[in-house]
Amino acid sequence: MSGDLAIQCSLEGGALRRRQAFTLVELLVVIGIIAVLIALLLPAKRGAREAARRSQCTNNLNQIAVALLNYADVYHALPPAYTVDADGKPLHSWRTLILPYLEQKSLYDKIDLSKAWDDPANVEALKTVLPVYRCPSAGCPENHTIYVAIVAPNGCFRSAEPRRLSEITDDHAKTLLVIEVDPEHAVPWMAPTDADMDVLLGFNRETTLAHPGGFTAAFVDGSVSFLSADLPADKRRALVSIAGDHD
Repeated sequence: MSGDLAIQCSLEGGALRRRQAFTLVELLVVIGIIAVLIALLLPAKRGAREAARRSQCTNNLNQIAVALLNYADVYHALPPAYTVDADGKPLHSWRTLILPYLEQKSLYDKIDLSKAWDDPANVEALKTVLPVYRCPSAGCPENHTIYVAIVAPNGCFRSAEPRRLSEITDDHAKTLLVIEVDPEHAVPWMAPTDADMDVLLGFNRETTLAHPGGFTAAFVDGSVSFLSADLPADKRRALVSIAGDHD
């Protein structure tokens, strides 16, 4: 019996070792499968996250466009890019002027429009973070924005002069109102600072834009679209122009 028992133990030991070896192989296979799945799922997750961020920017710019149009209904013109004092010094951005139309009347009432945006009297408002002015992909300080106007003589925004909607004779669905710029050009949302044609023309595939491949833009009809970074320069000029194809 002792011999048979020894043989049985030997056989069982070999089977146990084979089972252990097989389990190890299974474990390695499972690990490999998990690694492949992670590699496949991570880009999809990143893509879904970026799609959500672009959707948020679209919503923000839509609210901004509607606020600008509501402002124009009241004042019969779009706001100037900025207000000025008696000496012509810029005081406040259009982003401040449309606050009442963004459900921010209480914040607007706290701002002293007779003093500059960065005057100590306006420091509380300056520190306020407004989600509607924040691009979730920009990575800039919380009270900064990349939503700006293109200030141009033949554009919707002029430096210190309002623009009547009746002057915009180009198709409103093809005339730029507000755009996203790259984070390098982000500004405090209260700052009377925007962009010029050179900034818009400078966007390309090498520019570090908030969203890969292009930028979001709002149009005079209130619509919002994502524009390619490869958009030709002549088409960009045409989109800025309110009457014709050139700025």
